[in-house]
Amino acid sequence: MKFLGLAAHFSRRDRLRQLFTIGKKSDYVALEKYLTHRYSGQRTILTKNGRSALTLALQSYFEPGDKIIVNGFTCYAVYEAVKAAGLEPVFADIDKTTLNFNSLPNADGIIVQNSLGNTIDIKPIENSGLIIIEDLAHCAGRHYPDGREVGTVGAATAFSFGKDKSIDTVSGGAVVLRKNPKNYVKNPSKHPKLSDHLRARFYPTFGAMTRALAHIHLGGPLMRALVKIHFVEKSADSKLSLERKPSKFQAKLALAQFKNLRGNSKNLREFYLVNNRDEVLQKLKRAGYHFAGFWYEKPVSPERYYKKVHFPEKSCPNATFVAAHIINFPNYYTDDELKPAYEIIKPYLVEESK
Repeated sequence: MKFLGLAAHFSRRDRLRQLFTIGKKSDYVALEKYLTHRYSGQRTILTKNGRSALTLALQSYFEPGDKIIVNGFTCYAVYEAVKAAGLEPVFADIDKTTLNFNSLPNADGIIVQNSLGNTIDIKPIENSGLIIIEDLAHCAGRHYPDGREVGTVGAATAFSFGKDKSIDTVSGGAVVLRKNPKNYVKNPSKHPKLSDHLRARFYPTFGAMTRALAHIHLGGPLMRALVKIHFVEKSADSKLSLERKPSKFQAKLALAQFKNLRGNSKNLREFYLVNNRDEVLQKLKRAGYHFAGFWYEKPVSPERYYKKVHFPEKSCPNATFVAAHIINFPNYYTDDELKPAYEIIKPYLVEESK
Protein backbone atom coordinates (compact mmCIF):
# COMPACT_ATOMS: atom_id res chain seq x y z
CA MET A 1 0.00 0.00 0.00
CA LYS A 2 1.07 3.59 -0.69
CA PHE A 3 0.06 6.50 1.55
CA LEU A 4 -0.07 10.25 1.04
CA GLY A 5 0.17 11.10 4.73
CA LEU A 6 0.35 9.23 8.03
CA ALA A 7 4.06 10.05 8.38
CA ALA A 8 4.64 7.95 5.28
CA HIS A 9 7.98 9.58 4.48
CA PHE A 10 9.50 8.67 7.86
CA SER A 11 11.83 5.73 7.41
CA ARG A 12 12.52 3.33 10.27
CA ARG A 13 15.71 5.28 10.99
CA ASP A 14 13.77 8.56 11.00
CA ARG A 15 11.22 7.14 13.44
CA LEU A 16 13.97 6.05 15.79
CA ARG A 17 15.60 9.48 15.59
CA GLN A 18 12.28 11.13 16.41
CA LEU A 19 11.85 8.84 19.41
CA PHE A 20 15.33 8.91 20.89
CA THR A 21 17.17 12.08 19.84
CA ILE A 22 18.29 14.03 22.91
CA GLY A 23 18.35 17.78 22.46
CA LYS A 24 20.25 20.43 24.38
CA LYS A 25 19.84 24.15 24.88
CA SER A 26 22.77 24.61 22.50
CA ASP A 27 20.65 23.04 19.72
CA TYR A 28 18.35 26.07 19.87
CA VAL A 29 21.34 28.36 19.45
CA ALA A 30 22.83 26.27 16.64
CA LEU A 31 19.57 26.27 14.64
CA GLU A 32 19.07 30.01 15.15
CA LYS A 33 22.62 30.77 14.00
CA TYR A 34 22.31 28.50 10.97
CA LEU A 35 19.03 30.01 9.80
CA THR A 36 20.21 33.57 10.40
CA HIS A 37 23.31 32.91 8.31
CA ARG A 38 21.65 30.90 5.53
CA TYR A 39 18.88 33.43 4.98
CA SER A 40 20.98 36.55 5.61
CA GLY A 41 18.86 37.55 8.57
CA GLN A 42 19.24 39.87 11.49
CA ARG A 43 17.51 37.59 13.98
CA THR A 44 15.88 34.15 14.13
CA ILE A 45 13.03 33.19 16.44
CA LEU A 46 11.99 29.57 17.07
CA THR A 47 8.29 28.93 17.56
CA LYS A 48 5.78 26.27 18.51
CA ASN A 49 4.43 25.97 14.96
CA GLY A 50 4.28 27.63 11.56
CA ARG A 51 1.26 29.83 12.24
CA SER A 52 3.01 31.29 15.27
CA ALA A 53 6.07 32.03 13.14
CA LEU A 54 3.93 33.78 10.52
CA THR A 55 2.18 35.82 13.22
CA LEU A 56 5.50 37.08 14.61
CA ALA A 57 6.73 37.90 11.11
CA LEU A 58 3.60 39.92 10.38
CA GLN A 59 3.66 41.72 13.72
CA SER A 60 7.26 42.75 13.05
CA TYR A 61 6.54 44.63 9.82
CA PHE A 62 2.91 45.75 9.83
CA GLU A 63 0.51 47.85 11.87
CA PRO A 64 -2.98 46.72 12.95
CA GLY A 65 -5.45 47.02 10.12
CA ASP A 66 -2.91 46.69 7.30
CA LYS A 67 -4.02 44.58 4.36
CA ILE A 68 -2.10 41.40 3.53
CA ILE A 69 -2.46 39.45 0.28
CA VAL A 70 -2.99 35.74 0.91
CA ASN A 71 -2.96 32.96 -1.66
CA GLY A 72 -6.53 31.97 -2.54
CA PHE A 73 -5.59 28.31 -2.17
CA THR A 74 -4.09 27.86 1.25
CA CYS A 75 -4.35 26.55 4.79
CA TYR A 76 -6.48 28.01 7.56
CA ALA A 77 -3.27 28.44 9.57
CA VAL A 78 -2.19 31.27 7.23
CA TYR A 79 -5.53 33.06 7.61
CA GLU A 80 -5.37 32.55 11.37
CA ALA A 81 -1.88 34.08 11.56
CA VAL A 82 -2.98 37.19 9.65
CA LYS A 83 -5.97 37.68 11.91
CA ALA A 84 -3.92 37.01 15.06
CA ALA A 85 -1.53 39.78 13.99
CA GLY A 86 -4.48 42.19 13.79
CA LEU A 87 -4.31 42.45 10.00
CA GLU A 88 -6.84 42.09 7.18
CA PRO A 89 -6.40 39.16 4.77
CA VAL A 90 -7.05 39.89 1.09
CA PHE A 91 -7.41 36.69 -0.91
CA ALA A 92 -5.92 36.67 -4.42
CA ASP A 93 -6.91 34.20 -7.11
CA ILE A 94 -4.41 31.71 -8.50
CA ASP A 95 -3.14 30.25 -11.73
CA LYS A 96 -4.43 26.70 -12.22
CA THR A 97 -1.09 25.41 -13.47
CA THR A 98 1.11 26.73 -10.64
CA LEU A 99 -1.31 27.33 -7.72
CA ASN A 100 0.37 30.73 -7.26
CA PHE A 101 -1.02 34.26 -7.60
CA ASN A 102 -2.35 35.41 -10.96
CA SER A 103 -3.07 38.96 -9.74
CA LEU A 104 -2.06 41.35 -6.96
CA PRO A 105 -4.87 43.29 -5.27
CA ASN A 106 -4.15 46.56 -3.49
CA ALA A 107 -2.57 45.87 -0.11
CA ASP A 108 0.32 46.69 2.21
CA GLY A 109 2.03 43.32 2.18
CA ILE A 110 1.94 39.80 0.80
CA ILE A 111 2.60 36.25 1.99
CA VAL A 112 4.33 34.21 -0.73
CA GLN A 113 3.91 30.46 -0.12
CA ASN A 114 5.12 28.90 -3.41
CA SER A 115 2.33 26.35 -3.25
CA LEU A 116 3.43 22.71 -3.01
CA GLY A 117 6.94 23.88 -3.91
CA ASN A 118 5.99 25.47 -7.25
CA THR A 119 8.05 28.65 -7.14
CA ILE A 120 6.55 31.90 -8.37
CA ASP A 121 8.24 34.56 -10.50
CA ILE A 122 9.18 36.75 -7.56
CA LYS A 123 10.43 39.81 -9.49
CA PRO A 124 6.99 41.33 -10.26
CA ILE A 125 6.11 41.01 -6.58
CA GLU A 126 9.35 42.74 -5.59
CA ASN A 127 8.61 45.52 -8.08
CA SER A 128 5.12 46.01 -6.65
CA GLY A 129 6.49 47.68 -3.54
CA LEU A 130 4.65 45.25 -1.25
CA ILE A 131 6.37 44.09 1.93
CA ILE A 132 7.05 40.39 1.28
CA ILE A 133 6.79 37.64 3.87
CA GLU A 134 8.06 34.34 2.47
CA ASP A 135 6.36 31.23 3.83
CA LEU A 136 8.68 28.25 3.29
CA ALA A 137 6.44 25.51 4.69
CA HIS A 138 6.15 23.98 1.19
CA CYS A 139 9.36 25.07 -0.45
CA ALA A 140 12.48 25.11 1.75
CA GLY A 141 15.55 24.45 -0.39
CA ARG A 142 13.97 25.46 -3.70
CA HIS A 143 14.93 28.38 -5.95
CA TYR A 144 13.03 31.08 -7.78
CA PRO A 145 13.25 31.16 -11.60
CA ASP A 146 15.96 33.84 -11.35
CA GLY A 147 18.19 31.47 -9.33
CA ARG A 148 17.78 32.97 -5.87
CA GLU A 149 16.95 30.59 -3.05
CA VAL A 150 13.47 30.93 -1.60
CA GLY A 151 13.63 32.72 1.74
CA THR A 152 16.33 35.19 0.66
CA VAL A 153 14.11 37.84 -0.90
CA GLY A 154 11.44 39.11 1.49
CA ALA A 155 11.48 41.13 4.68
CA ALA A 156 11.00 37.94 6.69
CA THR A 157 11.12 34.20 6.14
CA ALA A 158 8.74 31.91 8.03
CA PHE A 159 8.94 28.13 8.41
CA SER A 160 6.66 25.37 9.56
CA PHE A 161 8.29 22.14 10.72
CA GLY A 162 4.90 20.41 10.87
CA LYS A 163 3.73 17.11 9.41
CA ASP A 164 4.43 16.61 5.70
CA LYS A 165 6.26 19.93 5.30
CA SER A 166 9.62 20.50 3.61
CA ILE A 167 11.28 20.33 7.03
CA ASP A 168 9.33 17.85 9.14
CA THR A 169 9.84 17.37 12.86
CA VAL A 170 6.05 16.87 13.33
CA SER A 171 5.65 20.34 14.85
CA GLY A 172 7.65 23.51 15.41
CA GLY A 173 8.53 26.54 13.34
CA ALA A 174 10.82 29.52 12.98
CA VAL A 175 10.95 33.02 11.56
CA VAL A 176 14.01 34.84 10.22
CA LEU A 177 13.71 38.63 10.33
CA ARG A 178 15.80 39.74 7.37
CA LYS A 179 15.16 43.48 7.03
CA ASN A 180 14.81 46.13 9.71
CA PRO A 181 11.49 45.38 11.42
CA LYS A 182 9.16 48.20 12.38
CA ASN A 183 8.16 46.57 15.66
CA TYR A 184 9.99 44.46 18.22
CA VAL A 185 8.55 41.04 19.02
CA LYS A 186 9.63 38.89 21.96
CA ASN A 187 11.21 35.48 21.66
CA PRO A 188 8.98 32.69 23.00
CA SER A 189 10.34 31.76 26.42
CA LYS A 190 8.32 28.70 27.39
CA HIS A 191 9.11 25.13 26.46
CA PRO A 192 6.35 23.08 24.79
CA LYS A 193 3.71 21.41 26.89
CA LEU A 194 4.54 17.82 27.78
CA SER A 195 1.57 16.62 25.69
CA ASP A 196 2.89 18.43 22.61
CA HIS A 197 6.41 17.12 23.23
CA LEU A 198 5.18 13.52 23.47
CA ARG A 199 2.94 13.82 20.41
CA ALA A 200 5.94 15.00 18.41
CA ARG A 201 7.99 12.06 19.68
CA PHE A 202 5.47 9.36 18.90
CA TYR A 203 3.54 10.51 15.83
CA PRO A 204 5.83 8.78 13.26
CA THR A 205 5.54 5.54 15.24
CA PHE A 206 1.76 5.84 15.38
CA GLY A 207 1.78 6.54 11.65
CA ALA A 208 3.76 3.37 10.98
CA MET A 209 1.36 1.35 13.13
CA THR A 210 -1.62 2.79 11.28
CA ARG A 211 -0.13 1.97 7.88
CA ALA A 212 0.67 -1.59 8.97
CA LEU A 213 -2.85 -2.16 10.29
CA ALA A 214 -4.42 -0.72 7.13
CA HIS A 215 -3.86 -4.13 5.51
CA ILE A 216 -6.49 -5.59 7.85
CA HIS A 217 -8.69 -2.47 7.80
CA LEU A 218 -7.79 -1.40 11.34
CA GLY A 219 -5.51 1.53 10.47
CA GLY A 220 -8.29 4.08 10.14
CA PRO A 221 -10.02 3.14 13.41
CA LEU A 222 -6.69 3.27 15.24
CA MET A 223 -5.86 6.76 13.96
CA ARG A 224 -9.35 8.05 14.76
CA ALA A 225 -9.02 6.66 18.28
CA LEU A 226 -5.60 8.30 18.73
CA VAL A 227 -7.01 11.64 17.59
CA LYS A 228 -10.01 11.31 19.92
CA ILE A 229 -7.82 10.72 22.99
CA HIS A 230 -5.40 13.48 21.84
CA PHE A 231 -2.40 11.21 21.32
CA VAL A 232 -2.38 12.56 17.76
CA GLU A 233 -3.27 16.14 16.83
CA LYS A 234 -4.52 17.16 13.41
CA SER A 235 -2.14 19.74 11.95
CA ALA A 236 -4.85 22.34 11.40
CA ASP A 237 -5.86 22.08 15.07
CA SER A 238 -2.44 23.00 16.47
CA LYS A 239 -2.95 26.02 18.71
CA LEU A 240 -1.20 29.26 17.89
CA SER A 241 1.11 30.34 20.70
CA LEU A 242 3.56 33.23 20.81
CA GLU A 243 4.97 32.07 24.15
CA ARG A 244 6.19 28.56 23.38
CA LYS A 245 9.08 27.21 21.31
CA PRO A 246 9.71 23.72 19.93
CA SER A 247 11.41 20.96 21.91
CA LYS A 248 15.19 20.95 21.97
CA PHE A 249 15.29 17.62 20.13
CA GLN A 250 13.16 19.12 17.35
CA ALA A 251 15.66 21.96 16.94
CA LYS A 252 18.42 19.38 16.57
CA LEU A 253 16.48 17.36 13.99
CA ALA A 254 15.43 20.46 12.05
CA LEU A 255 19.03 21.63 11.77
CA ALA A 256 20.10 18.23 10.40
CA GLN A 257 17.33 18.39 7.78
CA PHE A 258 18.28 21.92 6.72
CA LYS A 259 21.88 20.86 6.27
CA ASN A 260 20.72 17.98 4.06
CA LEU A 261 18.79 20.23 1.67
CA ARG A 262 20.58 19.91 -1.63
CA GLY A 263 20.23 22.11 -4.68
CA ASN A 264 16.73 22.78 -5.95
CA SER A 265 14.88 20.23 -3.83
CA LYS A 266 11.81 18.40 -5.10
CA ASN A 267 8.30 19.81 -5.11
CA LEU A 268 6.54 18.91 -1.90
CA ARG A 269 3.88 17.08 -3.92
CA GLU A 270 2.90 16.69 -7.58
CA PHE A 271 -0.66 17.79 -8.26
CA TYR A 272 -3.25 16.99 -10.91
CA LEU A 273 -6.74 18.28 -11.61
CA VAL A 274 -9.29 15.53 -12.14
CA ASN A 275 -13.00 15.18 -12.78
CA ASN A 276 -15.07 12.96 -10.48
CA ARG A 277 -12.46 13.16 -7.73
CA ASP A 278 -14.28 10.89 -5.27
CA GLU A 279 -14.47 8.16 -7.91
CA VAL A 280 -10.76 8.59 -8.68
CA LEU A 281 -9.81 8.34 -5.02
CA GLN A 282 -11.87 5.16 -4.63
CA LYS A 283 -10.17 3.56 -7.66
CA LEU A 284 -6.77 4.54 -6.31
CA LYS A 285 -7.64 3.12 -2.90
CA ARG A 286 -8.71 -0.21 -4.41
CA ALA A 287 -5.34 -0.30 -6.17
CA GLY A 288 -3.53 0.31 -2.88
CA TYR A 289 -2.99 4.08 -3.15
CA HIS A 290 -4.44 5.89 -0.13
CA PHE A 291 -4.18 9.46 -1.44
CA ALA A 292 -7.11 11.15 0.28
CA GLY A 293 -6.22 13.93 2.72
CA PHE A 294 -4.72 16.13 0.00
CA TRP A 295 -4.14 19.90 0.10
CA TYR A 296 -6.83 21.28 -0.07
CA GLU A 297 -10.47 20.18 -0.33
CA LYS A 298 -11.60 23.81 0.05
CA PRO A 299 -9.82 27.00 -1.09
CA VAL A 300 -8.94 27.52 2.57
CA SER A 301 -8.72 24.17 4.32
CA PRO A 302 -9.61 22.18 6.29
CA GLU A 303 -13.31 22.22 5.48
CA ARG A 304 -14.36 22.41 9.14
CA TYR A 305 -12.90 25.93 9.36
CA TYR A 306 -14.01 27.15 5.94
CA LYS A 307 -17.12 29.05 7.03
CA LYS A 308 -15.06 31.16 9.45
CA VAL A 309 -13.03 32.58 6.57
CA HIS A 310 -15.91 34.00 4.47
CA PHE A 311 -13.92 33.18 1.37
CA PRO A 312 -14.75 35.28 -1.73
CA GLU A 313 -15.44 32.43 -4.16
CA LYS A 314 -16.76 34.72 -6.92
CA SER A 315 -13.55 36.77 -7.03
CA CYS A 316 -11.34 33.66 -6.77
CA PRO A 317 -12.89 31.27 -9.32
CA ASN A 318 -9.65 29.44 -10.12
CA ALA A 319 -8.93 28.69 -6.47
CA THR A 320 -12.50 27.46 -6.02
CA PHE A 321 -12.20 25.23 -9.10
CA VAL A 322 -8.83 23.80 -8.09
CA ALA A 323 -10.07 22.97 -4.60
CA ALA A 324 -12.88 20.90 -6.11
CA HIS A 325 -10.67 19.01 -8.57
CA ILE A 326 -7.15 18.68 -7.14
CA ILE A 327 -5.46 15.43 -6.26
CA ASN A 328 -1.78 15.12 -5.50
CA PHE A 329 0.87 12.46 -5.28
CA PRO A 330 3.72 12.24 -2.76
CA ASN A 331 7.31 12.56 -3.94
CA TYR A 332 8.78 9.86 -1.68
CA TYR A 333 7.79 6.99 -4.00
CA THR A 334 9.55 6.19 -7.27
CA ASP A 335 8.01 6.76 -10.70
CA ASP A 336 7.71 2.99 -11.12
CA GLU A 337 5.81 2.69 -7.84
CA LEU A 338 3.41 5.44 -8.90
CA LYS A 339 2.99 4.39 -12.54
CA PRO A 340 -0.24 2.37 -11.93
CA ALA A 341 -1.69 5.38 -10.11
CA TYR A 342 -0.90 7.65 -13.06
CA GLU A 343 -2.70 5.22 -15.36
CA ILE A 344 -5.78 5.31 -13.14
CA ILE A 345 -6.08 9.10 -13.17
CA LYS A 346 -5.32 9.64 -16.89
CA PRO A 347 -8.91 9.29 -18.15
CA TYR A 348 -10.09 11.75 -15.49
CA LEU A 349 -7.62 14.58 -16.05
CA VAL A 350 -9.21 17.93 -16.79
CA GLU A 351 -7.96 19.54 -19.98
CA GLU A 352 -5.67 22.07 -18.30
CA SER A 353 -3.64 19.39 -16.48
CA LYS A 354 -3.19 16.94 -19.40
